[in-house]
Amino acid sequence: MNLIDRAKNILVTPATEWPVVAAESTSTGTILTGYVLPLAAVSAIAAFIGSVIVGYGMPGIGSYRVPVTTGIVVAIWSVITAIAGCFLIGLIVSALAPTFGGQKSELQGLKVAAYSFTPIWIAGILRIIPVLGILGLIGAIYAVYLLYLGLQLVMKAPQDKAVVYTLAVVALAFVAMFILTAILGLFVGGMYVAGVV
Repeated sequence: MNLIDRAKNILVTPATEWPVVAAESTSTGTILTGYVLPLAAVSAIAAFIGSVIVGYGMPGIGSYRVPVTTGIVVAIWSVITAIAGCFLIGLIVSALAPTFGGQKSELQGLKVAAYSFTPIWIAGILRIIPVLGILGLIGAIYAVYLLYLGLQLVMKAPQDKAVVYTLAVVALAFVAMFILTAILGLFVGGMYVAGVV
């Protein structure tokens, strides 16, 4: 299935799309480079345009624009973080599956992680106008719902355990993404100190 159809189906008809995802034979590389990479890149490019070209309106001060080099570094890092984050969260989903009555599978866990992030990347396009970036929270909330469905329909977790399974994955994913973001902060901070950006 192509990227546009998959994204549309996972957003609009997730209850019927997750079983299709579960039955597909695909590879880790195909998911990461054929789905995660393009969607994360589009979101990163939108954020770059929003922060470097459009800028952030600040009352009484005017508009603030991020330096181009910083924008490039952050955009590249956000794509790397998306790929690494999906892979890591896929491992978390797989590792926790038996605890919650699901079937352990790293590939199926990656599918759940990657396709659950879809609304976050789609909402990320709104970051081209920085003030609309807050709407990304709606995408994040919908992503949690997609995760909940995916854990049941792809990882075969019983419905009565799916809520706790979802909360556990979200908590561990938050920690993982916090660590990856902190690494970005240290990296960009080091570049400022070195005078690169």
